Amino acid sequence: MNARSVVLIAVLALLGVGASVTWQQLLAPGISAAEEQLKARTWLSVLPAGSYDNEPLRQPLALPEPELAHSSLLGGYLATLAGKPTAVVLHSRVQGYAGPIQLLIAIAPDGRVISSHVLQHQETPGLGARLTEPGNRWLQGFAGHSQANTPEAAWALRRDNGQFDQLAGASVTSRAVIHAIQDALRYFDEHVQGWLTEGPAHE
Repeated sequence: MNARSVVLIAVLALLGVGASVTWQQLLAPGISAAEEQLKARTWLSVLPAGSYDNEPLRQPLALPEPELAHSSLLGGYLATLAGKPTAVVLHSRVQGYAGPIQLLIAIAPDGRVISSHVLQHQETPGLGARLTEPGNRWLQGFAGHSQANTPEAAWALRRDNGQFDQLAGASVTSRAVIHAIQDALRYFDEHVQGWLTEGPAHE
C-alpha cells in the first residue's frame, strides 16, 4: 500500500468519525427530550388526568431534613391547576425485603393520598414484585387515607393489629410500603403550609 492510499484511508476514517460525532450531536436534543417525556409520563401517572396544567417535575420543592423514621425523601414536586395547588408528589425510598424500593406518593392539599406508584424495586418475582403490576389493587387501597382520617396505630398490617392487608407472601415488602406512605403523610402535614405559601424551590 502506497503513501497516497494510506492518506486517503486516514482522511476517510476522520470523515467517518466526524460524521458520527455530528450525527450524535444532532440527535442528542431529540433523545433527551424523549427521555424527559417518558419520565414525565411515568412519574405523573400518579396524578389524575386534567388535575394539573403546569410541569410538576420543573416545580421542585424544598425538602428540609428528608431522612424520615423509616424512609427518606429523594424529591418533591408541586402540581397546580390555574395557579392553584392540586397535589404534591413525593419521591420516597424505603428498604424492602431484597433491597430499596422507590415509590411516588401523590398527596392532595387536604392531606389525603391520591395515588402511589412504585418506580424501582428488587423484590422477589411473584411476591413483592407484584407492586409494579398495572392497577395494583393493594397500592390503590391507600387512596383517600390521611393522617387525619386514619389513626396512628392503624398504619400497620392486620396481622400487626393495623388496618391494612398485605401482599400475599410479602409481609416485609408490605410493611415497608406502609411505613413509606405514612412517613410521607407525616412529612406533608409538617411542611405543606410552607410549600403552598412559598411555592417551589428555585434551582
